[in-house]
Amino acid sequence: MSGNTWGRLFRVTTFGESHGRALGAVIDGCPPGIPLSEEDIQQDLERRRPGKHRGESPRKEPDRVEILSGVFEGLTLGTPIALVIWNKDPRPSAYEPLKDVFRPGHGDWSYYWKYGRRDWRGGGRASGRETVARVAAGAVARKVLATYGIEVRAYTVALGGIRAEKWDPAEAERNHLFCPDPEAYERMCARIEEARREGDSLGGVVEIRATGVPPGLGEPVFDKLDAELAKALMGIGAVKGVEIGAGFAAAEKRGSENNDPLTPEGFLSNNAGGVLAGISSGQEIICRVAVKPIPSIAKEQKTINERGEPVTIRIGGRHDVSAIPRIVPVCEAMVRLVLTDFLLRQLALKAFRTHEPLP
Repeated sequence: MSGNTWGRLFRVTTFGESHGRALGAVIDGCPPGIPLSEEDIQQDLERRRPGKHRGESPRKEPDRVEILSGVFEGLTLGTPIALVIWNKDPRPSAYEPLKDVFRPGHGDWSYYWKYGRRDWRGGGRASGRETVARVAAGAVARKVLATYGIEVRAYTVALGGIRAEKWDPAEAERNHLFCPDPEAYERMCARIEEARREGDSLGGVVEIRATGVPPGLGEPVFDKLDAELAKALMGIGAVKGVEIGAGFAAAEKRGSENNDPLTPEGFLSNNAGGVLAGISSGQEIICRVAVKPIPSIAKEQKTINERGEPVTIRIGGRHDVSAIPRIVPVCEAMVRLVLTDFLLRQLALKAFRTHEPLP
């Protein structure tokens, strides 16, 4: 009844609220002997950290991670890894005028009906700030995957109706939106500034690609790899849609167009997005997520309070114009968590199949 834990063998539980004392994660099931330092995690947190660019929340959080357990002499022990990120710049008082108001597009209404009470300080667990713990956990997963040559990267392919037409992964690492098209990047920046001036927000599309994934990851029927990827990505608060490979475009194709032919040299296409029958095919895994506009906007909105009275509000405070680009490393983290869990499950099956002796 918690919904705060992910995975079977590589299990991650996140904790903390947006304006509480801290956020963090406990990771159980990380193999021993993996090199891991706070700096390894910090580089991923830096990509998500707020207040670096115009149009992002000006909240000044250093997001410095502390490893409390599970690592000794620079290597994982195989015991639970506890990570904590202290909130340094919370301002819960900014939300007091809205503490009995249900903000449109937020989790205020649904949390109230589920629990009978809610943390109104920025949304508590429903805040995008909760994802800092996922990114920290995903950084640990990244280190595990690296031992098998698996890499995960995400890119902004659309923002505010502007689509990337070119594909240059190196360019995506040079700009703050992680956009692979330099011309689209400039137009996206202008669209963000326009929305900021108007007190509005923007949505977009993020594409996640995983390379080096061996065939065989995933389980039949209920634990399909693509199903778990979709679940993990939909578990990000701002995500409202997920597609794998050709996705919805597959509905407009014929079988002869959508099938990925096989040759002795490999597949000739990748409409399946690297997953066949719920199990990885060995091809690049490709997912895309639809990211909704940030619901906290300065424009007037109609709502009600907890007494059922009509209210008109404008939401002030410190907010992003778009969840992009800060959601990009969150998407990477969730895909890494899924792949790490399935990798460990497959390694356990392989050991049983080959009857490798225990030490």
